[in-house]
Formats: sequence, structure tokens, C-alpha cells
Amino acid sequence: MKSFSIFDSTQILILKKYYYILILFLVVVFGCTKNKIASKNNNTSEDSLSSYLTLANDDHLPITYKKKYNQKAFAIIMNQKDDSINKVNLFKVANRYYNMNDWNGYLETSRLILERSKKSRDTVNMAKAYTYLGDYYSAQSISDSAYLYYFKAEKLYLNLNSNYNLAKTIFSKANLQFNERDYFNSEIAVFKALKTLKGENSNDLLYESYNLLGILYNEREEFDRALEYHNKALAIIDNQSLPSVLQSKASSLNNMGYVYLNLKNYKQAKSNFEEGLKQEHLFEDKPKLYAMLLDNLAYAKFKLKEWDELPDQFYRALKIRDSLHLTAGVIINKTHLSEYFASKNDTLKAVQYAKQALRLSRSTNRLRSILESLKQMGAVDPKNASKYSKEYILINDLLQKAERKMGEKFSRIEYETDEIKVENTNLEGQNKKLLLIFGSFIILAILLYTIKLQKVRQRELIFKQQQQQANAEIYNLLINQQNTIEINSIKERKRVARELHDGVLGRMFGVRINLDSLNKIKDDSGIERRLNYLSELKNIEQDIREISHNLNREKSELINNFVAIVTNLFEEQKKTYTTKFLAHIDPTIKWDIIDNTVKINLYRILQESLQNCNKYAKATKIKVEFKRQNDNLALKISDDGIGFNINRAKKGIGLQNIKTRTIECEGTLEIKSKKEEGTSITIVIPIQKTHKTV
Repeated sequence: MKSFSIFDSTQILILKKYYYILILFLVVVFGCTKNKIASKNNNTSEDSLSSYLTLANDDHLPITYKKKYNQKAFAIIMNQKDDSINKVNLFKVANRYYNMNDWNGYLETSRLILERSKKSRDTVNMAKAYTYLGDYYSAQSISDSAYLYYFKAEKLYLNLNSNYNLAKTIFSKANLQFNERDYFNSEIAVFKALKTLKGENSNDLLYESYNLLGILYNEREEFDRALEYHNKALAIIDNQSLPSVLQSKASSLNNMGYVYLNLKNYKQAKSNFEEGLKQEHLFEDKPKLYAMLLDNLAYAKFKLKEWDELPDQFYRALKIRDSLHLTAGVIINKTHLSEYFASKNDTLKAVQYAKQALRLSRSTNRLRSILESLKQMGAVDPKNASKYSKEYILINDLLQKAERKMGEKFSRIEYETDEIKVENTNLEGQNKKLLLIFGSFIILAILLYTIKLQKVRQRELIFKQQQQQANAEIYNLLINQQNTIEINSIKERKRVARELHDGVLGRMFGVRINLDSLNKIKDDSGIERRLNYLSELKNIEQDIREISHNLNREKSELINNFVAIVTNLFEEQKKTYTTKFLAHIDPTIKWDIIDNTVKINLYRILQESLQNCNKYAKATKIKVEFKRQNDNLALKISDDGIGFNINRAKKGIGLQNIKTRTIECEGTLEIKSKKEEGTSITIVIPIQKTHKTV
């Protein structure tokens, strides 16, 4: 609720001052008592947000207390989660600042709500925050800023299909335009608001619209239409659909009376003003309106030359307005008093009040009030009338230019805001097109990349298959070569065995037979020599048989071909390089269950590792070990060379090949090396996962 405090006549104002002093005393006592209670029990109602908000809106409390409670409520809200309920509570805080005329607090809270609403894309609260900011600048008489915020709110409410709020915002714009005397556009805006309100249950806004139209037509001197819309406004009040605290009937009666004043129907004007003053609780609810009715009534009576209670009624109205700091009302009141005393030929007082009105008008820079005061000064001070007249013409021109400029500014605000919106829409459309094009390019690039990657992977797969096939062929060639060597070796051994068996043994057997025949000679020496020869021949025969059997034994079967190939590699290493070479192959390794692909990869790893040792290591000793570790086959190649930094060294093709071949064997690779401390490469391959390739 946006309202203001109430005062009546001077006597009641004094009584109210005492009343507030009493209230302040009770609050202090009550506060002290509450503090004592709070020390015993922290769970008091004032510690809650709702309690603070209620107290901040209590018109019986001094303004300083209300501000403190509102600040406490604000502090609680700021520590809560930023959601829709949080924003509702912030609006309550802003309303209380408005009611207290704490414009800084009202402005900062409204800006905070707007910022949070934008952040959360909450267009409902964003629109409401815009209207609050419009109300602020309207109260500060900064019409262009107020109009801008109302216009922004209007655009949002239009998209939200919130007819009541839309109409209310349009009406606020119309009110601004009326205050800047842009009557034509104000009239259009009011009818636009009324059109928006069709089908809505909104008697309050309907009344405000009719009332503004009545005032507007009165200013344009279309008095019949003014009375028509004031009567429409009164009809809504008669239905008792508006809260009595708003004193809408008194307001309408005052406005109608003012129309009758312009029509010079002073009797009817007086009747309206008197009826308006009779409204219950007017004095408490709307002191500003009460003072206005009282002044207008006095002026109507002055025009009717009814001097009773004059100028007391003028003085009473002036005192109330002065106590409420209603500058515009004070100027009007003093102008009326100047007219009154001029009619009584009291020129001194007439000039005095006119000068006071003029001085006050100039101090507030209210051009229209200055014009009225100059007009009155010209009437009561004829000697200086030409001077006042010139100033009147000059200020009137300035006022018309200012009003025209403000009207143009309103139109420009709408135009520029719409232009910005159109530009944003165009930019948004362009951004969408660019995004679509960019997205299409990205999708196309991803598609092409995927196709290319697929082709590369396919080529890699084909290459790996070809490599595996080549490895298998190389290994088979090595095996065949070794088999050929072994077969030839076996043939040679068999040939030698046959020669020994069929040749040497046959001849030896003949010698033994011949010697045996000498046993018939009964010569003791001959017998002894023959026995010795025979014994020796038997030994030779036995030796030859053993040689023959050894040659026929097939120790190098095909299962040992890999060992033979590796052994040949080791022999080549020993023959070619002066480096001390040590090798050990665990005899418990079952090479026949190991896949040929694994064997050829191990052979290539050995070749690559020995080549790296010979080229770069500058080692004096190289050691190669094949070991069986449970179900794993371990190959370790180590040297005592210069070593290298594993983290910094560039990974050459050799190391990459070793790594790739280890991965193909489903094994693990560990490389250890330090500067001047040698290098060791350990490869562990699971035997149980391998199988014999047929």
C-alpha cells in the first residue's frame, strides 16, 4: 500500500504530537521490556521476518523505528535463497520504503529486485520492478526516466498477457503525459488502458481512468465531457467497490467542483466542495485532499461573496498544507488569499501574499505556479504590471517549449526503445543464422573427420593384419630354415652313424674275429696280447656305438626351433660386437604353447633392444634373460651404459615399436633408466592367454 500520514486542523495536529510522544514513550518502554524477555527467551515474534515487515508498516510507530524494522527484514531476506518468495518479500520491503518516503531505500531495493529478476530470467518480477522504478522517478518528477521504465514494463506485460498490469502501466504513462501537459497523447493512453481493461474486474483502475479523463477534459476546457467522466467515476464509487480509505468520492466531488468553478457555476461548485468535506474520516485518511477541498470551498464562497468563515477557511487550509510541506498547495492558497484581500481593498496584504506566492514559486522552479503568481502580481500591483507581463510571456514561452520538448522526448523514448528492440531482434535473427551456419559447418567437419578417422583406422587395421601376416611368414621362414638346417644335420649324423656302423664296426668286427681265431695258438705271450687287443676292440666298439646313438638322438626337435633362432641371434651379437654379452633362457619355459605371433614380436623386440644398446648405450656389458614367472613369460634386457632421462627423452621409433609389440602381446612394458646408471627393459607377457597358431 502506497499511502501517506494524516493530519487535520492545528488543534488536532498538536494533540497528535502529544499522541506520538506518548506512543514513542510506550514503544521505548515496550522495547526495553521485550529486550529483557528476549534475554530469557530468544524465540520472540519480532525475530521473524513477518513481524519486522508488520512493524515497518505500522503507522503508529515513529519513522525511525519503522526504518529499523524494515532494515532488519531486508537483512533476513538477503540471507535467504534467491527465489520467487524472496522477490515477493523484497517488494514488501520496497513498499514500506515508499510509504515512509525513504526514496534511497526504495530505489536501491527496486534495483536489486530488477537485477535478480534479470539474472533468473523472471520476466514477471522484472516487469514489476520496472513499474517500481517508474514510480520512483515519477515521485522525483524525473518524467523522462519514469516514462522509460513504464514503457519497458508495458512491453513485458504485453508479452505476458497480463491485462490488468498492462493497463495499470499504460495509465501510469498517461498520468505522466498529463502532468507534462501532453494532453493529446495522455488521452490516447487512457483509452488504450480502458480498452485493455475490458473483461477485467478492475474497478479501481477504471475509476482512476475516468477520473483522469475528467481532469484532462477540464484542462482542455471541454467541461461537458469532463463532467461526464467524473460522473462515471462517481458511479463506480456508488457501487461501493472501492475501499473507503481511498476517499475516492471526496476526490471526485472536489474535481467536479473545480469544473464548476471554471464554468463560473460557483453555487454548484460550493455544493460539491461541502459534500466532499462531509465524507467520513476524510481528515484522517487524506489531509492533503481535505486542505484542497477547504481552500476550494473558501474560494467558491469568496466568488459568491459569502464572507462567513472567511478568510479563516483559507488560513486553516494554508496551515495544513504548510505543515505537510505541500508547496504547490501553499502557492495556490496564498494566491487565493491575495485575491481575497484585493477584493477587500487591502492592497498591502494582497501584494504581500502574491509576492510570497511568487517567491515560493521561483524557489521551487515551478513554471506554471510562477505564471499564476505573476498574473496575480500584475493584478494587485498595476504599476509594475508591464514588467510582470513581460516575464509572464517569457516564462510562458519557456513552459510551452519545455512541454513540447517533453512530449517529443516521450515519443522518442518509445521510438528509440522500439528501434533497439528491432535491432536486437535482427541481431538475434542474424545470430541464429550464423549459429545455424556455424553448426552446419561443425557437423560437416565432424562428419568428414569421422570418415577420415574411420579410413585411417581401417588402414591401420589392414596394416596390422599385413604386419601380423608378414611376421608369421618371417617366423615360418626362420622355422623352415632352421628345420632345413636341423634336417640336414640329422641326415649328416645318420650318414656318419651308418658309416661308423656299417664301415668301422664291420672292419673292427673282422679284426676281432681274426684275433679270436688266434686263441688256438697255445703260446702264452700270444694269448695275453690277443686278450688285450680283444678287450681294447670291445671298448672301441662300445665308444663307437655310443657316438652313433648320440648322433641319432633328436635333441633339437621343432619345439626348440625358437630357442635355436634366438641363440643364433646371440651368437651374431657376440661375433659382431666386443661388448660382453650374457644370455640365459629358462629351460622350464614351454615354447610349444606360446603363439608364433608372440615369438616373432619377442624376437623383434630383442633385435630392436640389442640395436639400441649397440648404437647408443656405450655399454660394456649387456644381459638378456628369459624367465618364467608363474603363468607369465618375462623378458629382461639390461645394460650398464650411459642411460637416459625417461621423462625428457624423445620417444623414437624404436621405443614406440617395442611398446606397440608389447601391447599386441597383451603384455606390460617397464623401462628403467638413469643418467650414467644404465637401462633395463622388462616385458611381461601372460602365457595362459596365448595359444599355438596352426
